[in-house]
Amino acid sequence: MLQAKGPATAASTLEVKNNSVASAVQRSKSFNLKPPVKELCATCQKTVYPMERLVADKLIFHNSCFCCKHCNAKLSLGSYAALHGEFYCKPHFQQLFKSKGNYDEGFGRKQHKELWAHKEMENGTKSA
Repeated sequence: MLQAKGPATAASTLEVKNNSVASAVQRSKSFNLKPPVKELCATCQKTVYPMERLVADKLIFHNSCFCCKHCNAKLSLGSYAALHGEFYCKPHFQQLFKSKGNYDEGFGRKQHKELWAHKEMENGTKSA
């Protein structure tokens, strides 16, 4: 009978220890088992770690991936201009604007005038 009590007592002490550890983990609110959210670079779609993180226009980049669309020069937060989600160095941004005199044609988009004229033509043919 003494031998039967020995293992049962050991098992009950293990249960008490396991329950106390489990309850301690449940009570701790600062300990989180979820992995941190991985931030991806808007250019290369690879993980961005905090030391190489750069945020421009609510997009996250690696320092090395934040480049001018026109010349691929490395940009900084003080040396870029953004238009329609594209990033340019300031000299090329001014050059592209001056080449056509507006923000649409200089940057490879259709002018808004043309889009409106196209819509007016569609509406005119539908009503006739």
